[in-house]
Amino acid sequence: MGGDEKKYVNEAFDTNWVAPLGPNVNGFEADISTFLTNQDEIYAAALTSGTAALHLALKMFGIGSGDVVMVQSFTFCGTTNPVSYQGAELVFIDSETDTWNMCPNALQEALEAYKHKSVKAIMPVHLYGMPAKMDEIKQIADEYNAPVVEDAAEALGSQYKNQCCGTFGEMAALSFNGNKIITTSGGGALVSKNKYYIDQARFLATQARDNAPHYQHSQIGYNYRMSNIVAGIGRGQMEALDVRVAQRRANNQRYREFFAGVDGVTFQTEPNADYFSNYWLTAILIEPSLTGGVSREDVRLALDAENIESRPLWKPMHMQPVYEGTKFFGSGVCEILFEQGLCLPSGSNLTEEEFERIFSALSMIFKN
Repeated sequence: MGGDEKKYVNEAFDTNWVAPLGPNVNGFEADISTFLTNQDEIYAAALTSGTAALHLALKMFGIGSGDVVMVQSFTFCGTTNPVSYQGAELVFIDSETDTWNMCPNALQEALEAYKHKSVKAIMPVHLYGMPAKMDEIKQIADEYNAPVVEDAAEALGSQYKNQCCGTFGEMAALSFNGNKIITTSGGGALVSKNKYYIDQARFLATQARDNAPHYQHSQIGYNYRMSNIVAGIGRGQMEALDVRVAQRRANNQRYREFFAGVDGVTFQTEPNADYFSNYWLTAILIEPSLTGGVSREDVRLALDAENIESRPLWKPMHMQPVYEGTKFFGSGVCEILFEQGLCLPSGSNLTEEEFERIFSALSMIFKN
């Protein structure tokens, strides 16, 4: 917590705004908009989760059965589940090795193969805070007249060519889950340059209640609106966002310095000066043929034995049992990333003592 969260939450209690609307919700949306706005004004709807934001984005495009949505395979199920909610066909796209995000070449191949079908959206993910190759993805998407919806759940505070992640597509989702760069304990937001989309998202998120003195509904809505209490936490968190980004980037640098003399360990890295990652999580690849046989799983288990949590990278969605048989385009880059990749402890509040514990355990692993 940054310090002022309690102030905003107490204001909600003191003024009796304990509801899924109120000054904190309005203020939090304004804070998000202010942070993201560069040349074009950005609008925001505060919601219960990033998954809810993606779901509403798909609803806005009228996506349903018979439609196709192309999604980065290397991601969390929160990206893909909304497509399944709508009954649309998922097509999974491989990663590229520079950013680990959606591969433009694989996307082009998939769009060409599906050019006679209804491709209603393309959903790249800014994985672990690393911006995707948005210029190339957008150019290809425009060629095939397919709108882009960004999953920027992990990328608040990241930039591509000095533009905030989440502001490149028609719409984008942010997440404020408990493990994100800032948190509201649980929550998310839909953001867009198009005010109509955000107004409509707020309407749908409050059960699509028509403007009438009684409860009247002309379409199906959802209970997706963020509460005024939760939004109060978010307002305090936004004040500390720049500090949190600096802390995560400092964590990443410390790990790079530690592994500088270790063969076979590489990092998810900004390809050039166009990319600025919040390094929400520090992610590494471990190549056993270069580490003397030490694998990702060896490192994970050894850290776990010292009560230090680490985690494999996302298991690609096309490899998940629930999506067995789903079409996949690419050469399997994301499969290698999953096999060799590990997320290291990356919390903003890691102490010097905790780093010493981590480095001591890692030293023993690679020394042995």
